[in-house]
Amino acid sequence: MAQEIELKLALGASGPHALRQHPRLAGHDMQRAWLANTYYDTPERALERARIALRIRHTPDGYLQTLKTAGSGQGGLHARGEWEWPIDGDELDVAGIRQHAPDTIDDAALARLVPRFTTDFTRERWDIVEADATIEVALDIGTIHAGGRQVPIRELELELKTGSADALWQLAASLADGVALRPANASKAQRGAALQDGWTLPDHAADAQSHWNAALEALDAWQDTGHADYRHRAGSHLEALGGNAARRLATTLRHADDARPDTWLTPEMSRDWLAAWHHATT
Repeated sequence: MAQEIELKLALGASGPHALRQHPRLAGHDMQRAWLANTYYDTPERALERARIALRIRHTPDGYLQTLKTAGSGQGGLHARGEWEWPIDGDELDVAGIRQHAPDTIDDAALARLVPRFTTDFTRERWDIVEADATIEVALDIGTIHAGGRQVPIRELELELKTGSADALWQLAASLADGVALRPANASKAQRGAALQDGWTLPDHAADAQSHWNAALEALDAWQDTGHADYRHRAGSHLEALGGNAARRLATTLRHADDARPDTWLTPEMSRDWLAAWHHATT
């Protein structure tokens, strides 16, 4: 089993173009690939409840099956167990789950796995050295499909390959100069499940860290649905978090357009998002 450590960032409408032009990526080779993914769960959503993601990915080089466990996710930074292995085609490899990731999914659930939703996106990837760390920078642009509905993918993942996780935030701070970005908590798997079944958000936040996480989850829900209630909840959690940066973000949210949530995030807000993260976690 490998441990995946990554920082997930949602991008504003201008973010992808600005990222491609960013000086921090200048001189680094970019690789591009189209990735098609099918996620599996039981009809009763046993994997979702256990915060497990299971997918088959079609890549230019063949098929990969991946299983990710819950791990921990705080304020956009995620650490979780990951098993990945090649398979011959697009049929789920149940025997491989038993071999590579025993005891992660019980036999009753394995027997009831069915396709739940799909994601299709183009990934543009750069390898960056930041301080003592090597980081994979992955820009994903595409779509999540579930239950006859769809939402866009426009996200940036900074995955730690070697070194300290602090370097992920250092690189994010560099990219924040000119790129509309914010930390995000919801994975593609979580967003796909929510598109299928609806969002479930925490009802209570007791401290700065939980207000921060609740704000991000409400924003993820708002940007996928345009529902004003999620926007109000995000603003309330940011107000409760306190600090000048969080209060400025909450004020901007109050005037955001629910019909166009993708236009709300601007490059000028990126530094405030990183300052609010620092306030919530120190």
